[in-house]
Amino acid sequence: MKSNILKAMNNITLYGSNELLKFYVQNNRANNMGDALEVFVKDVFCDSFNFNDEEAMEKYNDAFSYLGNANNPPDIIIRGGDAIEVKKIEGFKSIALNSSHPKRKIYNDSPMITKKCKHCEDDIGGWSEKDIIYFIGNVQKNKLKCLTIVYGDCYAASDGVYFEIKNKIKNNIEKLNDYSFVPTNEIGKLKKVDPLGITDLRIREMWHIENPRKVFDYVLDKFYDKNKEMNVFLIMKSAKYNSFDKEDRELIENNPFLTIEDIKIKNPDNPTDLMDAKLIYYYF
Repeated sequence: MKSNILKAMNNITLYGSNELLKFYVQNNRANNMGDALEVFVKDVFCDSFNFNDEEAMEKYNDAFSYLGNANNPPDIIIRGGDAIEVKKIEGFKSIALNSSHPKRKIYNDSPMITKKCKHCEDDIGGWSEKDIIYFIGNVQKNKLKCLTIVYGDCYAASDGVYFEIKNKIKNNIEKLNDYSFVPTNEIGKLKKVDPLGITDLRIREMWHIENPRKVFDYVLDKFYDKNKEMNVFLIMKSAKYNSFDKEDRELIENNPFLTIEDIKIKNPDNPTDLMDAKLIYYYF
């Protein structure tokens, strides 16, 4: 049965702990807290918290069509469903996305994704675009204190916004007549920048984005409880929530540990335009 974010939220309440270091690292299911958070995210989609590695991998193989690498987005793709990016941070500082700009969705023709990712669902008809979910885990003293989960179309501007600034930079660099510019999938490369002509300068993007806990503080501040062991927030458009099967929505609506709020959030392309959204939250 296909997994999704609503089933994952329900499973988080079943786990009922934020001791990721103790649970995952000390049980040899992860090497460090960053790995532990990603394994935790996989487990919330598969309800595989108490499985050993071999059992968990069987569940992962059923639930996910792609498990990524450190250099290319996304980290995970739910088979027939959404893509997932997982980021661990200390405190509530901004998030390093490196060479991948923030994304509303991911597209099959993107030069930033791998060939394996492009073809990961060929056995079920392939894919052209997917919604993306950002899981941002705030870790303090080896405990997961706040997990903010947000869909890309609530968080990131349209691709054109990021491409415009990238192209402006590229166009200005190309005007440096003293150097030979070579375009790349990043921004480009300047060839032979030294007198001997033996040194190249690689020019790449290094993107950061504000923590969604801060981006959505106008909504989340009144629900965040610093005295709780862990706060979990999920933000998605109302239309996305309503697109899930009634059975999955009822799973959330009937869970006594979860609260659902109708909220208004700023359109990332036009902050004066408020969008209908759902906030689902949990803490213990």
